[in-house]
Amino acid sequence: MELKILTPRNFSFQRTIISHGWCELLPFEIERDRWRLTRVIDLGKKPPVTIIMTATKRFVRVTTTRRLGKADTREVVRATGHILRLDDDMEHFYRATSADPGFEWIARQGAGRMLRSPTVFEDLVKMICTTNCSWALTEKMVTGLVRNLGRESDDGRRTFPTAEAMALMPVKFYVNEVRAGYRAPYLKELADRVASKELDVGEWLTSALPTADLVKQIKSVKGAGDYAAENLLKLLGRYDGLALDSWTRAKFFQVRNNGRKASDKKIARFYSRFKEWRGLALWCDMTRDWIEGENANTP
Repeated sequence: MELKILTPRNFSFQRTIISHGWCELLPFEIERDRWRLTRVIDLGKKPPVTIIMTATKRFVRVTTTRRLGKADTREVVRATGHILRLDDDMEHFYRATSADPGFEWIARQGAGRMLRSPTVFEDLVKMICTTNCSWALTEKMVTGLVRNLGRESDDGRRTFPTAEAMALMPVKFYVNEVRAGYRAPYLKELADRVASKELDVGEWLTSALPTADLVKQIKSVKGAGDYAAENLLKLLGRYDGLALDSWTRAKFFQVRNNGRKASDKKIARFYSRFKEWRGLALWCDMTRDWIEGENANTP
């Protein structure tokens, strides 16, 4: 069946789905040549469903691998909106960047929405799997989780595992099958805490806590340091942190400092004029060349 979801005026499907590396991690699959994003959606007690997302200038078109009832259709629409950030109000960010030479393209191309998973738990697990390792190892760990513990959709693809499924596995599973290394006990502990309801990471989406206090909560999770916390904040709709790593530093040197090294303080000063949007301004600046020219808003 096919669903059509109305998109905001300033929405760019292309800029959103390649906004960062999640599009390359299961259960996401991207076809860049056709601008299609595939995702398996967990429907709780019912079997999962695979959806394929494409877009026109006004709609996201969602094709499902089987017909759905009303409740499951609502869940697919909700999950799609959450994944693509369709309800995010970007106007303040666009006003903050539009008058700044070199950043006016952001509003014009509809950049700034960062792809996220249907749940904060999945985003947090994936963030831990990006820390202190190569992207190839991140892909290997996430693939191991999905293929071993995910629930199967009707087309053979699998969901991201629930906290309950992960909690059932011993630490040695994360060492031997997921190849998580030092992260193995961290993933096990996180799954245990979430499955037992000791920790509700989903409430971070609507938390009224100041960002500094929310960061403390995120960092209470073993394996989630400053880098993971600041990147997760972007997926929660908070953009205070710069989340600097070796890639963003090197890209800043190239794009903004004539190839010369710069201190983190200099990088922070450069984006400080964007205030609470500085982390998102930096990320858009560093990823501008991921789509060439003015075609980023075209299906």
